[in-house]
Amino acid sequence: QVQLVESGGGLVQPGGSLRLSCAASGSIFSIYGMGWYRQAPGKQRELVASITTGGSTYYVDSVKGRFTFSRDNAKNTVYLQMNSLKPEDTAVYYCHAIGTSVWGQGTPVTVSS
Repeated sequence: QVQLVESGGGLVQPGGSLRLSCAASGSIFSIYGMGWYRQAPGKQRELVASITTGGSTYYVDSVKGRFTFSRDNAKNTVYLQMNSLKPEDTAVYYCHAIGTSVWGQGTPVTVSS
């Protein structure tokens, strides 16, 4: 069973940046697309961004131009670079191997002054 481990969350001021990482325990990026999701308190988990096995990316409108999804196949790691962060970006962020039941444990992001 593949495992995903996120890191990089934390507390940041509005307008700041964070880079989230998600390390996979095996070479799965050629098999599965990957997604970053987030869940804010009292809200449903939502897809933030995704990347296909071919490298095509998708972003939800609210993060377009601010977030960038990248992948390092050699390190079995995907990243979510988050710039110009807003308080409404506050949530627990999860990575997910699309089409599987595999999720990471989540990393919290808090955007506050």
